[in-house]
Amino acid sequence: MPTPFPLSNIPKIKHTKTGHFFLLAGPCAIEGEKMALEIAEAITNLTDKLGIPYIFKGSYRKANRSRLDSFTGIGDEKALKILAKVGQTFDIPVVTDIHTAEEAAMAARYVDVLQIPAFLCRQTDLLVAAAQTGKVVNIKKGQFLSGASMGFAQQKVLDSGNSQIMLTERGSMFGYQDLVVDYRNIPIMKELGAQVVMDCTHSLQQPNQTHGVTGGNPTMIKTIAKAAIATGADGLFIETHPNPSIAKSDGANMLPLNELESILITCVKIQNALR
Repeated sequence: MPTPFPLSNIPKIKHTKTGHFFLLAGPCAIEGEKMALEIAEAITNLTDKLGIPYIFKGSYRKANRSRLDSFTGIGDEKALKILAKVGQTFDIPVVTDIHTAEEAAMAARYVDVLQIPAFLCRQTDLLVAAAQTGKVVNIKKGQFLSGASMGFAQQKVLDSGNSQIMLTERGSMFGYQDLVVDYRNIPIMKELGAQVVMDCTHSLQQPNQTHGVTGGNPTMIKTIAKAAIATGADGLFIETHPNPSIAKSDGANMLPLNELESILITCVKIQNALR
C-alpha cells in the first residue's frame, strides 16, 4: 500500500505526533469575520485540549445551490481574506472549496488546502490546476462513484506533480432524496495511498426536497463519525455553527457547535481502543 503524505507537511498544523485522527471543521460558508473567528477559536481550544490536528473549514463561495435566491457568499476576496485572518490569528491551516480551474491560484494565495467538491471530482482541468498550486488537495468522492474509482481522480493530481492528496467519503446516492454511507470505501481508498476523510455532514444530506432547500439529519453525525473512526478513517470533516437554524447555508446539515466536543471525545476513545 502506498504511504499517505505526512500531515506535518501542512503549514501550521499541530498535534500530528499524538496519533489522533485529524479534523476539518467550521461553518458551511463564511458569513462574516466575527462568526468565523468565534467558531475557529472554539474549535482550536477544543482540539488543542484533545490533541487533535485541526484544519479550519469555510467556503468562500457556494456555487452549487438548489435555488437562484440561495445564499452564495459575501464576496470572494472578502471571504478569502477572512479565511486568511483565521489562519493567522490562531496559527492553524485553512481549507476551502474551489469550483473552476481559474479559482485554484486565487484561493491558494489565502489557504493551505484546496477542496474539490464531490460533483466536480472528475473535472480534469480543476484537478490539474489545484495540483499545480502545490497545496494539499482534498478530493471529495462523488455521490455517483465507488471508492475504487477515486483512484482515477487521485492519479490526475499525482500526474500533475502533487502527492499531497486527501480523499473524502461523503456518501452515495440512495434513490433521489437520500444518501447512504458504504464504509467499505474507507479501507478501499486508504489502499490508494491517500489520507482518507469521512464527511460526517454531507453524507447525511437529503437533497432535491420539494421546497428547493436541501435537508439533512445532523442527529446522526455522531453515528457517522464513530463508525468512520472504527473503520479506519484518518480524518473527520464536520460542518458546525453556533446556531444552525439561522445559518445562511446548509443549516439543516450542520452540527450545533456545542455538541462537537462530546463527538470528538467519543471518537478519541474509539481510536484508542483500537490500538
